[in-house]
Amino acid sequence: MTPLGAVFRPQLAPERLRSVCAVAERAGLDELWLWEDCFREGGISTAAAALAWTERVRVGVGLLPVPLRNVAITAMEAASLHRMFPGRAILGVGHGVQDWMGQVGARVESPVTLLREHLVALRALLAGERVTVDGRYVKLDDVALDWPPEGPHSVLAGATGPRSLRLTGEAADGTILTASTNAEGVRTARQLVEEGRAAAGRGAGHHPVVVYLLTATGPDADTRLRAELVAEGLDSVPDLGVAGDAGAVAKAVERLVEAGADTVVLQPTADEPDPEGFVRFAAEEVRPLVP
Repeated sequence: MTPLGAVFRPQLAPERLRSVCAVAERAGLDELWLWEDCFREGGISTAAAALAWTERVRVGVGLLPVPLRNVAITAMEAASLHRMFPGRAILGVGHGVQDWMGQVGARVESPVTLLREHLVALRALLAGERVTVDGRYVKLDDVALDWPPEGPHSVLAGATGPRSLRLTGEAADGTILTASTNAEGVRTARQLVEEGRAAAGRGAGHHPVVVYLLTATGPDADTRLRAELVAEGLDSVPDLGVAGDAGAVAKAVERLVEAGADTVVLQPTADEPDPEGFVRFAAEEVRPLVP
Protein backbone atom coordinates (compact mmCIF):
# COMPACT_ATOMS: atom_id res chain seq x y z
CA MET A 1 0.00 0.00 0.00
CA THR A 2 1.34 3.43 -0.97
CA PRO A 3 1.89 5.65 2.09
CA LEU A 4 -0.16 8.84 1.82
CA GLY A 5 0.71 12.01 3.69
CA ALA A 6 -0.38 15.61 4.06
CA VAL A 7 1.59 18.79 4.72
CA PHE A 8 1.14 21.19 7.60
CA ARG A 9 2.32 24.29 5.77
CA PRO A 10 4.32 26.82 7.81
CA GLN A 11 2.11 29.66 6.61
CA LEU A 12 -0.07 28.47 9.51
CA ALA A 13 0.77 29.65 13.01
CA PRO A 14 2.70 27.07 15.06
CA GLU A 15 -0.06 26.85 17.66
CA ARG A 16 -2.38 25.49 14.94
CA LEU A 17 -0.26 22.34 14.67
CA ARG A 18 -1.78 20.59 17.68
CA SER A 19 -5.29 20.52 16.29
CA VAL A 20 -4.03 19.29 12.91
CA CYS A 21 -2.10 16.50 14.68
CA ALA A 22 -5.22 15.48 16.58
CA VAL A 23 -7.21 15.18 13.35
CA ALA A 24 -4.39 13.28 11.63
CA GLU A 25 -4.26 10.78 14.48
CA ARG A 26 -8.04 10.25 14.66
CA ALA A 27 -8.54 10.09 10.91
CA GLY A 28 -5.79 7.53 10.33
CA LEU A 29 -3.43 9.65 8.20
CA ASP A 30 -0.26 7.73 7.36
CA GLU A 31 2.19 10.63 7.50
CA LEU A 32 2.16 14.31 8.48
CA TRP A 33 4.90 16.39 6.90
CA LEU A 34 6.40 19.65 8.18
CA TRP A 35 8.69 22.22 6.56
CA GLU A 36 11.53 24.31 7.93
CA ASP A 37 10.92 27.33 5.70
CA CYS A 38 12.77 30.53 6.53
CA PHE A 39 11.69 32.35 8.56
CA ARG A 40 8.68 30.54 9.86
CA GLU A 41 8.87 27.39 12.01
CA GLY A 42 11.71 25.18 13.17
CA GLY A 43 11.59 21.68 11.71
CA ILE A 44 12.90 19.76 14.70
CA SER A 45 10.86 21.62 17.30
CA THR A 46 7.61 21.17 15.39
CA ALA A 47 8.41 17.53 14.63
CA ALA A 48 9.07 16.80 18.30
CA ALA A 49 5.77 18.39 19.26
CA ALA A 50 3.85 16.55 16.54
CA LEU A 51 5.36 13.22 17.57
CA ALA A 52 4.55 13.87 21.22
CA TRP A 53 0.95 14.82 20.42
CA THR A 54 0.37 11.62 18.40
CA GLU A 55 0.95 7.92 18.94
CA ARG A 56 0.72 6.39 15.48
CA VAL A 57 1.27 8.97 12.74
CA ARG A 58 4.69 9.14 11.14
CA VAL A 59 6.05 12.69 11.07
CA GLY A 60 8.33 13.88 8.28
CA VAL A 61 10.46 17.00 8.03
CA GLY A 62 11.24 18.01 4.50
CA LEU A 63 13.55 19.77 4.55
CA LEU A 64 16.20 20.87 7.04
CA PRO A 65 18.50 23.32 5.17
CA VAL A 66 22.06 22.17 5.86
CA PRO A 67 23.74 25.61 5.57
CA LEU A 68 21.91 26.58 8.77
CA ARG A 69 23.01 23.49 10.71
CA ASN A 70 26.26 22.05 12.00
CA VAL A 71 26.06 18.37 11.10
CA ALA A 72 26.73 17.30 14.69
CA ILE A 73 23.64 19.24 15.83
CA THR A 74 21.56 17.69 13.04
CA ALA A 75 22.74 14.23 14.12
CA MET A 76 22.07 14.87 17.83
CA GLU A 77 18.54 16.10 17.16
CA ALA A 78 17.74 13.36 14.66
CA ALA A 79 19.04 10.66 17.00
CA SER A 80 16.97 12.01 19.87
CA LEU A 81 13.77 11.88 17.80
CA HIS A 82 14.52 8.37 16.56
CA ARG A 83 15.16 7.10 20.09
CA MET A 84 12.16 8.81 21.69
CA PHE A 85 9.74 7.93 18.87
CA PRO A 86 11.10 4.75 17.25
CA GLY A 87 10.07 4.23 13.65
CA ARG A 88 7.98 7.39 13.41
CA ALA A 89 10.37 10.22 12.49
CA ILE A 90 11.33 10.84 8.84
CA LEU A 91 14.02 13.47 8.35
CA GLY A 92 15.15 15.04 5.10
CA VAL A 93 17.90 17.56 4.45
CA GLY A 94 18.58 19.88 1.53
CA HIS A 95 20.86 22.69 0.43
CA GLY A 96 18.20 25.30 1.18
CA VAL A 97 16.80 28.20 -0.81
CA GLN A 98 19.89 30.18 -1.71
CA ASP A 99 18.31 33.63 -1.32
CA TRP A 100 17.25 32.71 2.21
CA MET A 101 20.69 31.33 2.98
CA GLY A 102 22.16 34.62 1.81
CA GLN A 103 19.88 36.57 4.12
CA VAL A 104 21.39 34.89 7.17
CA GLY A 105 24.99 34.83 5.99
CA ALA A 106 24.97 31.06 5.39
CA ARG A 107 25.16 30.91 1.60
CA VAL A 108 28.06 28.82 0.34
CA GLU A 109 29.86 28.75 -2.99
CA SER A 110 29.01 25.11 -3.67
CA PRO A 111 25.67 24.02 -2.14
CA VAL A 112 25.98 20.54 -3.69
CA THR A 113 29.40 20.00 -2.10
CA LEU A 114 28.06 21.05 1.29
CA LEU A 115 25.05 18.75 0.95
CA ARG A 116 27.28 15.83 -0.02
CA GLU A 117 29.61 16.36 2.95
CA HIS A 118 26.69 16.81 5.33
CA LEU A 119 24.94 13.65 4.13
CA VAL A 120 28.04 11.48 4.40
CA ALA A 121 28.87 12.71 7.89
CA LEU A 122 25.27 12.61 9.11
CA ARG A 123 24.68 9.03 8.01
CA ALA A 124 27.96 7.95 9.61
CA LEU A 125 27.15 9.64 12.92
CA LEU A 126 23.64 8.15 13.03
CA ALA A 127 25.18 4.74 12.31
CA GLY A 128 27.16 5.09 15.54
CA GLU A 129 30.51 5.69 13.88
CA ARG A 130 33.28 7.91 15.26
CA VAL A 131 33.88 10.51 12.58
CA THR A 132 36.87 12.66 11.71
CA VAL A 133 36.57 14.67 8.50
CA ASP A 134 38.21 17.78 7.12
CA GLY A 135 36.00 18.70 4.20
CA ARG A 136 35.49 21.93 2.36
CA TYR A 137 32.59 22.79 4.67
CA VAL A 138 32.08 19.95 7.15
CA LYS A 139 34.82 19.52 9.74
CA LEU A 140 34.63 17.01 12.59
CA ASP A 141 37.39 15.90 14.94
CA ASP A 142 36.79 12.51 16.59
CA VAL A 143 33.03 13.02 16.96
CA ALA A 144 30.61 10.24 17.93
CA LEU A 145 27.09 10.31 19.32
CA ASP A 146 26.57 9.02 22.84
CA TRP A 147 22.99 8.10 21.92
CA PRO A 148 22.81 7.02 18.27
CA PRO A 149 19.51 5.52 17.08
CA GLU A 150 18.93 1.94 18.11
CA GLY A 151 16.49 0.94 15.39
CA PRO A 152 16.13 1.46 11.64
CA HIS A 153 16.36 5.02 10.41
CA SER A 154 16.92 6.83 7.14
CA VAL A 155 18.34 10.13 5.98
CA LEU A 156 16.45 11.55 3.01
CA ALA A 157 17.57 14.44 0.83
CA GLY A 158 15.62 16.90 -1.26
CA ALA A 159 16.67 17.64 -4.82
CA THR A 160 15.48 19.23 -8.06
CA GLY A 161 18.38 19.55 -10.51
CA PRO A 162 20.27 16.66 -12.13
CA ARG A 163 23.42 17.05 -10.00
CA SER A 164 21.46 17.08 -6.76
CA LEU A 165 19.31 14.15 -7.83
CA ARG A 166 22.36 12.04 -8.65
CA LEU A 167 23.81 13.06 -5.30
CA THR A 168 20.78 11.76 -3.41
CA GLY A 169 21.31 8.41 -5.10
CA GLU A 170 24.97 8.44 -4.13
CA ALA A 171 24.74 9.63 -0.55
CA ALA A 172 21.17 9.58 0.83
CA ASP A 173 18.75 6.83 1.85
CA GLY A 174 15.87 8.36 -0.09
CA THR A 175 14.86 11.38 -2.16
CA ILE A 176 12.21 14.07 -1.64
CA LEU A 177 10.76 15.82 -4.71
CA THR A 178 8.90 19.11 -4.53
CA ALA A 179 5.38 19.78 -5.78
CA SER A 180 6.90 21.22 -8.97
CA THR A 181 7.45 17.61 -10.11
CA ASN A 182 4.89 16.02 -12.44
CA ALA A 183 4.80 12.33 -13.36
CA GLU A 184 7.37 12.74 -16.13
CA GLY A 185 9.59 14.59 -13.69
CA VAL A 186 9.34 11.67 -11.28
CA ARG A 187 10.46 9.28 -14.02
CA THR A 188 13.44 11.49 -14.83
CA ALA A 189 14.31 11.89 -11.16
CA ARG A 190 14.16 8.15 -10.59
CA GLN A 191 16.56 7.60 -13.50
CA LEU A 192 19.03 10.20 -12.19
CA VAL A 193 18.86 8.77 -8.67
CA GLU A 194 19.66 5.31 -10.01
CA GLU A 195 22.57 6.75 -11.99
CA GLY A 196 23.91 8.18 -8.75
CA ARG A 197 23.51 4.89 -6.95
CA ALA A 198 25.34 3.05 -9.72
CA ALA A 199 28.19 5.59 -9.74
CA ALA A 200 28.60 5.12 -5.99
CA GLY A 201 28.55 1.34 -6.31
CA ARG A 202 25.58 1.05 -4.00
CA GLY A 203 24.33 -2.01 -5.85
CA ALA A 204 20.95 -3.60 -5.33
CA GLY A 205 18.38 -2.18 -2.99
CA HIS A 206 15.41 0.13 -3.11
CA HIS A 207 15.78 3.89 -2.85
CA PRO A 208 12.44 5.41 -1.73
CA VAL A 209 11.15 8.53 -3.44
CA VAL A 210 8.73 10.91 -1.70
CA VAL A 211 6.78 13.34 -3.90
CA TYR A 212 4.66 16.31 -2.88
CA LEU A 213 1.43 16.77 -4.83
CA LEU A 214 -0.13 20.24 -4.82
CA THR A 215 -3.78 19.55 -4.06
CA ALA A 216 -6.95 21.64 -3.82
CA THR A 217 -10.44 20.44 -3.03
CA GLY A 218 -13.76 22.10 -2.42
CA PRO A 219 -15.95 24.43 -4.48
CA ASP A 220 -13.11 26.85 -5.36
CA ALA A 221 -10.44 24.20 -5.86
CA ASP A 222 -9.64 25.00 -9.50
CA THR A 223 -9.27 28.70 -8.78
CA ARG A 224 -6.98 28.19 -5.78
CA LEU A 225 -4.80 25.65 -7.57
CA ARG A 226 -4.42 27.86 -10.62
CA ALA A 227 -3.58 30.91 -8.50
CA GLU A 228 -0.83 29.04 -6.64
CA LEU A 229 0.69 27.64 -9.81
CA VAL A 230 0.76 31.13 -11.34
CA ALA A 231 2.26 32.63 -8.17
CA GLU A 232 5.01 30.01 -8.18
CA GLY A 233 5.67 30.38 -11.91
CA LEU A 234 4.61 26.78 -12.53
CA ASP A 235 1.49 27.32 -14.60
CA SER A 236 3.26 26.24 -17.79
CA VAL A 237 4.24 22.82 -16.39
CA PRO A 238 1.81 20.21 -17.76
CA ASP A 239 -0.19 17.93 -15.47
CA LEU A 240 1.05 19.62 -12.30
CA GLY A 241 -1.12 19.51 -9.20
CA VAL A 242 -4.69 18.37 -8.88
CA ALA A 243 -8.02 20.01 -8.08
CA GLY A 244 -11.19 18.10 -7.39
CA ASP A 245 -12.78 15.41 -5.30
CA ALA A 246 -11.20 12.35 -3.71
CA GLY A 247 -11.43 10.34 -6.92
CA ALA A 248 -9.55 12.95 -8.93
CA VAL A 249 -6.86 13.25 -6.26
CA ALA A 250 -6.47 9.48 -5.99
CA LYS A 251 -5.94 9.22 -9.76
CA ALA A 252 -3.25 11.92 -9.58
CA VAL A 253 -1.56 10.00 -6.75
CA GLU A 254 -1.65 6.81 -8.83
CA ARG A 255 0.01 8.58 -11.77
CA LEU A 256 2.92 9.61 -9.56
CA VAL A 257 3.20 6.10 -8.12
CA GLU A 258 3.21 4.56 -11.59
CA ALA A 259 6.03 6.98 -12.48
CA GLY A 260 8.17 5.83 -9.57
CA ALA A 261 6.99 7.54 -6.39
CA ASP A 262 6.90 5.43 -3.23
CA THR A 263 5.15 7.96 -0.98
CA VAL A 264 2.87 10.81 -2.08
CA VAL A 265 2.28 13.76 0.23
CA LEU A 266 -0.70 16.00 -0.49
CA GLN A 267 0.33 19.64 -0.25
CA PRO A 268 -2.56 22.05 0.28
CA THR A 269 -2.49 25.47 -1.31
CA ALA A 270 -1.09 28.23 0.87
CA ASP A 271 -4.61 29.67 1.21
CA GLU A 272 -6.28 26.37 2.17
CA PRO A 273 -9.27 27.55 4.26
CA ASP A 274 -9.59 24.41 6.40
CA PRO A 275 -6.27 22.66 7.21
CA GLU A 276 -7.90 20.18 9.58
CA GLY A 277 -10.53 19.39 6.97
CA PHE A 278 -7.80 18.89 4.37
CA VAL A 279 -6.08 16.29 6.56
CA ARG A 280 -9.40 14.55 7.16
CA PHE A 281 -10.09 14.58 3.40
CA ALA A 282 -6.68 12.99 2.71
CA ALA A 283 -7.07 10.28 5.34
CA GLU A 284 -10.75 9.42 5.11
CA GLU A 285 -11.61 10.06 1.47
CA VAL A 286 -8.43 9.76 -0.62
CA ARG A 287 -6.59 7.08 1.36
CA PRO A 288 -9.23 4.33 0.75
CA LEU A 289 -8.96 4.92 -3.02
CA VAL A 290 -5.16 4.57 -3.22
CA PRO A 291 -3.84 1.00 -3.55
